[in-house]
Amino acid sequence: MKQKNFTIRLYNTLTKRKEPLHPRTEKVLHMYVCGLTPYDSMHIGHARTFTIFDAFRRFLEHLGWTVIHVQNWTDIDDKIIQRANEKGCSSSELAEDYIAEAMTDWQNLGLCPPHIMPRVTDHIPEIIQSIGELINGGYAYQADGDVYFSVARYQNEFGDYGDLSGQNLEEIQAGARVEPGEHKRNPIDFALWKRAKEGEPFWDSPWGRGRPGWHIECSVMSLKYLGHPIDLHGAAVELTFPHHENEKAQSQALVRVQPVVRHWMHCGVLNVAGDKMSKSLGNIIPLSEALKKSGPNDLRLLFLSTHYRSPLNYTDDLMAGARASVRRLSEALTQVLQVPSQPTKEEDTTSSKKSISLFQLGHQSTDLFYQALADDFNTAEALGYVFRMVGGILTTLALEREGLSPRQKEALLFLFGKIKSCLTVLGFDVDQMVTPPVIQDEMAQDLMTLLIELRQKLRAEKLFSLADWIRSSLGEKGIILEDGPEGTRWRRK
Repeated sequence: MKQKNFTIRLYNTLTKRKEPLHPRTEKVLHMYVCGLTPYDSMHIGHARTFTIFDAFRRFLEHLGWTVIHVQNWTDIDDKIIQRANEKGCSSSELAEDYIAEAMTDWQNLGLCPPHIMPRVTDHIPEIIQSIGELINGGYAYQADGDVYFSVARYQNEFGDYGDLSGQNLEEIQAGARVEPGEHKRNPIDFALWKRAKEGEPFWDSPWGRGRPGWHIECSVMSLKYLGHPIDLHGAAVELTFPHHENEKAQSQALVRVQPVVRHWMHCGVLNVAGDKMSKSLGNIIPLSEALKKSGPNDLRLLFLSTHYRSPLNYTDDLMAGARASVRRLSEALTQVLQVPSQPTKEEDTTSSKKSISLFQLGHQSTDLFYQALADDFNTAEALGYVFRMVGGILTTLALEREGLSPRQKEALLFLFGKIKSCLTVLGFDVDQMVTPPVIQDEMAQDLMTLLIELRQKLRAEKLFSLADWIRSSLGEKGIILEDGPEGTRWRRK
């Protein structure tokens, strides 16, 4: 379906305001998203961030954009080394195991795979070369086998260190400290290359055996695969400082381009029952466990029902609400396909007006849906318009108990198409929502038919309490009986 040309406005973390998204090539977005450090399982906080960028990418592609999506693996890091030592394996073995697990979770959540997923360890030569360029340009210095980025030298030339995170140098310096064994000239300088300790993995370099610091990897890989200026750089808000602040400084020093990223997009933090996820609290929820309790549609609805920049407080009640909302969607869409129309039923003036209003509801809600997404990707508001259409379907079905006229059925199918289109834009698996329940064998189907016939006989003999008991007992098992002019139908919750 051809869509209107929208001016897409996004909040830019660097400028602290909403701005039009203007890529360097029209309708081609070069997007870099900071990925996982695979020392543990992917959790629901990661899942929220990646779902936001997945949905944003789908939205742009739906509008005819080309999105070049790069997301890295930080497969060498202090945490990986520590965990590998605890498990008695190599750092590379640990990282590859968690990468494989994360890719399975990624697929099960229904995320589009990024086009390029580079590993740090595959880019050591480029990282070493870039560090050498920073040293030669006066932006970095050697110190006893380590290499540090000089924030003071950078600030003298570019003058914007701290702008992304909204801090000034005095605030940053007040919170900085020199760890034991570091030989920084300034406490706020940060490592580009770290000298290898005894027993740690290492690579040879002009400064001795060691490995990359945390931030330099993303500068090197984002510039290699996306060029500059990068159209959009995103991640969770926790990475704004120090990671993205330092990455911005390194990248701008390397290519002498300011700004090296045109748009910075950060997702709000996900807490669990009001607390930050942490091992000490024991409240980290692996994505694989969440998917055992809730389907990918349920989790996607949970994540997209809150504006991406707002914090999300995950609770069991909130997750249950998301599951109920998906069931409501499924109920509405499934009933539209199943409910018959009455060819002989003619519409009176009132019914005709109701049909027209359903068509108007579909057009208006869809337009507002796209406007909400174009205005700082407000998925929460956009989903509200989807559920407005769902309400129109369910209200019509509840009121028209004697069956639908052909025009009413046409209007509901129109709404069905609009809802399906909107949900698909955001990455929902709509086919899963409208797939009728599958009976595993003929005996189970025959049993349901027998129970429905038995209930009908009990009602005919005015044994209503027994008939109601059958209905309520089936309801407890997740099977709903629906009485209508065509007889009794059943469906799963």
